Amino acid sequence: MNTQHTVSTVKSGTAGTEEVARIEAYYTNVKRLGHWTAARTVEVTARRSSVQVDLRSASIPEGDLEVRIVGERSILKILVPDGTVVDESELEFAGRSEVKDAQRHSASGGRRLKLTGVLKRGEVRIVRGGVATLTAMFSREFVDDCRTAHRDGTLPTVHAPESVHEGTPRNAH
Repeated sequence: MNTQHTVSTVKSGTAGTEEVARIEAYYTNVKRLGHWTAARTVEVTARRSSVQVDLRSASIPEGDLEVRIVGERSILKILVPDGTVVDESELEFAGRSEVKDAQRHSASGGRRLKLTGVLKRGEVRIVRGGVATLTAMFSREFVDDCRTAHRDGTLPTVHAPESVHEGTPRNAH
């Protein structure tokens, strides 16, 4: 059975309210690209799935980002802005699991992305800069975004959500 759900909720905490975006993927592929959330915390639950999460959006407020992972035999690809520092110290690994980040040691000065949770025989791939743009552009969501933008007279946002706000008219640039 293939199911996928994305639900944004508001949780009450001692520091006020915190918006959390949830993604559940069971035996399927899920992509959340462009301006899909304004939450700084994302919870991903995946079993034998492939999940792409774009955290480059200009609508996400400043501050640290957190991705809470419960993954089993899954691949989680996270698109982040250049310079993002990834902290995986609170992520537990079971079996042959790993975090792949080609720019792990050269990242500095940007946002902080904290990975927490449990990864069982899975993989987390961190993608930045031009590779993140190409990853977003080679998707069905980008084609749909281009068609919608053309029809509405706006700019497409999926390929570079950090620089183009949703609904920006074409003549604004």
